[in-house]
Amino acid sequence: MPRRSHRLSVSPHELERLPQDYSSDLEKDAHDPGILADEYGDVYSPSSNSTSSRATSGSHQPMLPTSSRHMRQPSSMYRLPNSIIRYLCLALISTVVILILALIRMSWTSSRRLELGPLTGRPPAPAQWESFPFLERYYGGIRTLVQREQNIPEYPRDNDEDETSTKDSDINSTQAKRQTEQLQFSQPFDPYPNYQSDEYLSRYASVKECFLDAKGTIRIPPVHSYVGVPQGLPDAVMGSNEVMGIQDDVCFERYGKLGPYGYGYSIKRGGIGAGMSGDRDGADDVWKDFNEVDYRDVRWADVQERCIAGNAQRFVQKPESKENQFQSMAMAEPDPQSGVHHRDVSSPDTTLLNTTTTTKVSSKELLPRSVVMIRTWWDFIYSEEDILYLRSLISELALLSGGEYTVHFLIHVKDDNAQIWAEEDTYQSVLSNALPEEFRGMGTLWSERQMGLIYGGLAESFYRDLPVHGVYRSSFMPMQYFAHRHPEFDYLWNWEMDVRYTGQWYHFFDNVRKWSKEQPRKGLWERNGRFYIPSVHGSWDDFKQMVRVQTEMGTDNHNNIWSGLKTGVSKFPGDVQGKSDKPIWGPEKAEGDDLETKDDQIPPTTYEKDKYQWGVGEEADLITFNPLFDPDGTTWILAGDVTGYNTSNGLPPRRAAVITASRLSRRLLNVMHRETALKRHTMFSEMWPASVALQHGLKGVYAPHAEYIDRKWPTSYLAAVMNGGRNGATGGARTSVFGDREHNFRGTTWYFNAGFAPNLWRRWLGFRVDNGGGEEFELAGEGRMCLPPMLLHPIKGVDLIIEGRRDDD
Repeated sequence: MPRRSHRLSVSPHELERLPQDYSSDLEKDAHDPGILADEYGDVYSPSSNSTSSRATSGSHQPMLPTSSRHMRQPSSMYRLPNSIIRYLCLALISTVVILILALIRMSWTSSRRLELGPLTGRPPAPAQWESFPFLERYYGGIRTLVQREQNIPEYPRDNDEDETSTKDSDINSTQAKRQTEQLQFSQPFDPYPNYQSDEYLSRYASVKECFLDAKGTIRIPPVHSYVGVPQGLPDAVMGSNEVMGIQDDVCFERYGKLGPYGYGYSIKRGGIGAGMSGDRDGADDVWKDFNEVDYRDVRWADVQERCIAGNAQRFVQKPESKENQFQSMAMAEPDPQSGVHHRDVSSPDTTLLNTTTTTKVSSKELLPRSVVMIRTWWDFIYSEEDILYLRSLISELALLSGGEYTVHFLIHVKDDNAQIWAEEDTYQSVLSNALPEEFRGMGTLWSERQMGLIYGGLAESFYRDLPVHGVYRSSFMPMQYFAHRHPEFDYLWNWEMDVRYTGQWYHFFDNVRKWSKEQPRKGLWERNGRFYIPSVHGSWDDFKQMVRVQTEMGTDNHNNIWSGLKTGVSKFPGDVQGKSDKPIWGPEKAEGDDLETKDDQIPPTTYEKDKYQWGVGEEADLITFNPLFDPDGTTWILAGDVTGYNTSNGLPPRRAAVITASRLSRRLLNVMHRETALKRHTMFSEMWPASVALQHGLKGVYAPHAEYIDRKWPTSYLAAVMNGGRNGATGGARTSVFGDREHNFRGTTWYFNAGFAPNLWRRWLGFRVDNGGGEEFELAGEGRMCLPPMLLHPIKGVDLIIEGRRDDD
């Protein structure tokens, strides 16, 4: 096919039709079809058909290069103005900066959330107990007292009991009647044995009365109480004074309880200077038979030493305290029995054992000695209310008992660099400055570095970022070592500065001791692990039987599914978890524990053959005031703080009691000392004494003292919450009240974070709390509060109103 020419041909007729101005251009550029095509479009295109194959064919291009002079240069891309480019760059940079700042903000927020814990959009719903109504009759006064048996408690009640029986109209009528009558006199409360009776003297040695002065002229006034309780006063919801043998038909108000120790009269007359105003009706009954005591010149260390020395014939004579070898670097060899260096036979201690007095009373029953160790620290600030508390402890436990108890301070020196062990003068200076002047000479210092030296070699895990020798994790280490160095004490009470008691201290301590002594070993650990709730469980015998059934038969409680995997008795080989529980009978040894000790207690017979006889009449090695619960399987965050044990097959057998206030025998403390020193074993403070007692078959007892609650809980719900563990116990399952559910104790009178206890104590002292109580409330209403014996914790930071050195005529 002949090739078509691409040359432009224009006829003369067409040229004539073109404008005149274009003729010269056509002549000039007639040879360039591209120009014509640009000017006139497709009219002069070589091919007006856009779909022609020539337009896309490579052969359409000329084979020989065409001169650039005859080719039009392709047009370049569109370029944005510089001003727009500047704006775009500024926007990009701003975006990057904002992104960086946002990332920094997100990083800070994330770190803050990690510190504060998970945050939700809305606050969590309040606990169920917060919806229960408050109880009001705790705040009844001395003008509405009724006999205990006549009292209709505001709480707890049976479901079918008429709740209108203590309405305000009844209380107001009783109050009006009381106001028209003369207020009854308070009476001295005397819980001590009749030391002068023939019955007592036939069994024990005579008691020499203890005085506050060396001349023997200043007697200690007794605590006073009122007969009866305020009308409508709630009963204890957990525990029972009646079961413990504590007198519950009387009540104590602040002047009768604290007046003997300086409350209610001025500083110039030797008092505290608090309680000078307000409702004082009957406040001076305390001083009907006694003179006010001027406590400015009393030195309790001297008073206590005179009392103990005057009654030494009443107690079992023990070796004197051992010397510290590392501190004294003594040259003489210590006696292998007592650990004391050889001395002259005419020493006072040896002479005392050979006196005629001791020979005369050798046929009498001798008493063990007990020491109450007040746990404090070297820079503790003692308020006037703290001093009243300490005076009452010393007077009621040590002096009025004829020296049965010794009160001593165990003082924590928080500065490990203080040279108290190298310089005697430094030790004495720190010790003197650590106590108020009236209590000086009654303390012993200790430090965490000292414990690290004595109990070296413990594996350091820094559980919860705390050292193993620290006071938080191992507060019983100094108690162990003190008992080791002081064999003269048979029983040691670990007591705290924030404990208060509305009743009489000796009455409480002595009845707790007696009750614990009479508890049989059979079912003891199982009863220890439960709260006793009288309104639900009935009598104590009913409670004992219920616990035995729950242990031996098991329960269908849904909480059992949350118990530990090793809990329960297997019904068949391979059964992981049985329904019933294995009763504790004898030592529960830890795996690989080969510590031989003569103090391990082996049952005299089998569990089935025992008739609740083993343990009756046996002094308890451990007495606690909260249940001894099994931490295995619970959410208690300290259950895993176990050091030195073989844990390849799980943690060792353990028990725990929250709040370390307790009584420990020297036997238990010696075993704890040997476990820590020789086997490098220890546990968290609230778990260590109970676990050692469990593993070595020693007698541990939870004393169910009276506990009160501030709201009207349904008692069946209360029992389900407090005993919400495995098979009706407090522990052994994730549903235990100890752990994530500890908030349920906020309204009680005895727990480490109880809120009701400090509020009740302040109201009892006459303070206005939460818009209730105070001086005007007492004067216009029923008078000052009067409470039955209650153990309260924690009580901190109570600042009494001191009225200065006013002279009262």
